[in-house]
Amino acid sequence: MIVERDVVVVGGGPAGLTAAARLAAAGLTVTILDEQPELGGQYYRRPAPEVARRWGDHRREGGELIAGVRAAGVECRTGHLVWGLADDDRTLLAEDEAGRPVRLRGRHLVLATGAYERSFPFPGWQLPGVTTPGFAQHLAAGDHTPIGERVVLAGSGPFLLPVACSLLALGVKVAGIAEAGTPYRPGRRALGTLRHPARLRELAGYAARLARARVPVWQGAVVLRADGHDRVSSVTLAAAGRPGQAIRTVEADALCVGYGFRPQTDLARLLGCEVTADPGTGDAIPVTDPAGRSSRPDVYVIGEAAGIGGAPTARARGLAAAHDILARETGHPVPPAEARRVATAARRLGHFTALTDALYPSPAQLLDALVPALADSTMACRCESVTAGELRADAAGDVNAAKARTRAGMGPCQGRVCGFAVAGLVRGGAVFPSRVPIRPVRMTTLLELAAEDGPA
Repeated sequence: MIVERDVVVVGGGPAGLTAAARLAAAGLTVTILDEQPELGGQYYRRPAPEVARRWGDHRREGGELIAGVRAAGVECRTGHLVWGLADDDRTLLAEDEAGRPVRLRGRHLVLATGAYERSFPFPGWQLPGVTTPGFAQHLAAGDHTPIGERVVLAGSGPFLLPVACSLLALGVKVAGIAEAGTPYRPGRRALGTLRHPARLRELAGYAARLARARVPVWQGAVVLRADGHDRVSSVTLAAAGRPGQAIRTVEADALCVGYGFRPQTDLARLLGCEVTADPGTGDAIPVTDPAGRSSRPDVYVIGEAAGIGGAPTARARGLAAAHDILARETGHPVPPAEARRVATAARRLGHFTALTDALYPSPAQLLDALVPALADSTMACRCESVTAGELRADAAGDVNAAKARTRAGMGPCQGRVCGFAVAGLVRGGAVFPSRVPIRPVRMTTLLELAAEDGPA
């Protein structure tokens, strides 16, 4: 059976929730799908009930937004994994938390599928205790659980700072932050932050907290390797300009490394939405108009899936998409004052995103620095145990050819973890193709789906 709705929203983060609430409040039938057991996405991730009772909600506005979505009458299907597309190119295929197949179709599809962290391999990255900053943040801010007792944060981007502060709040010793770029040195580019006083105050708050805790911030530094037996015990850093030459070794029982975020566009690409390579990141970015409408008139791509910009930008994009859908459904545009307010907020947020991108090294610059120093013996694709040397030997300038010949990117993560490095090692495009299933799906789900379709 196919469930029909006016709008189907995929993703229950800030963008998807904002769009769903506005559309349902206007009277449209809306279903929101999210693979997590609770709505909120990564930014508004809900704490476990026992954690919430003891510590409260670390992002109360998220709880209020979710409550507003439910009050507006949105059908909320959590624990639903969207894994494919039916032959009609319109019906989404999903499985619920019990593994039962689900088919949904909407006159409008709103894809708010979010983003994932950008990783790059190094010797020892498969050791226990090595993880991403996002995972450490979920444990710290959401569950009040420290990732370790003595932690090193590394990579690039502003996200490293709030993660460090969340760990400090739990009493963790943050041994240091290795930032690949030099964004915190005074310069002309940094003067642009003066136009965004709220964000500047936020940054100053993080800096003050780190200074009080005497956390060193090593700019222009990257991870050379992690060492340990049963768990990481030390981290060796190198200068970003000379990534093969060690400059210091730091004791740690946890290492969190991430180089920003990548838009999650596999579902948009599966639906045939036009994408373009972002000139700064190489990531596949859906081509959309200001309202998020893609090259397919019935598909909108919003939030981080439309380009990394943070939660405020995601919410602005969600509202813009909802306004466009309402205008198409009712024939009446939203009040001009409301439309102007949303557009102005989106432009201002876009300016800040561009400023942030300029302060930190681009992914292309990171690849230029990191790839030459990566040892051939390093495991580049952990799912399929493919080394950097095997990929270099297959450097045909085509990630798809490298995937076929080495199996890199064919594991459960489907290249989400290794794709950035694989692209740099083979000197090819940065995104693996999107194919069904876009997520691992139970065999029982497929068999039940086939049984529903009958002998045909």
